[in-house]
Amino acid sequence: MSALNRYVKSPLTSLRPTPQEGAYKEFDATELYCPRCRRAVPVRKRLLLVLPEGDKYEYLCAFCSSTVGTKISRGQPPVRLIV
Repeated sequence: MSALNRYVKSPLTSLRPTPQEGAYKEFDATELYCPRCRRAVPVRKRLLLVLPEGDKYEYLCAFCSSTVGTKISRGQPPVRLIV
């Protein structure tokens, strides 16, 4: 008999697929918890600021328009200013 069982994978092989480069770089929220409505609600994304490190967005409750979160989108390389 062989010392290795051919039906058992060795610990060096992984069952998980290897992560692809850039597969999940950014997500946009569709629902967040609103403290005023006291439940998860659909949100609207509004551009708040344009910063050197990226654009800052604010998530607003679709029902009461209160702020439920923020996000900085860093998809673009930083702008270099020469003065």
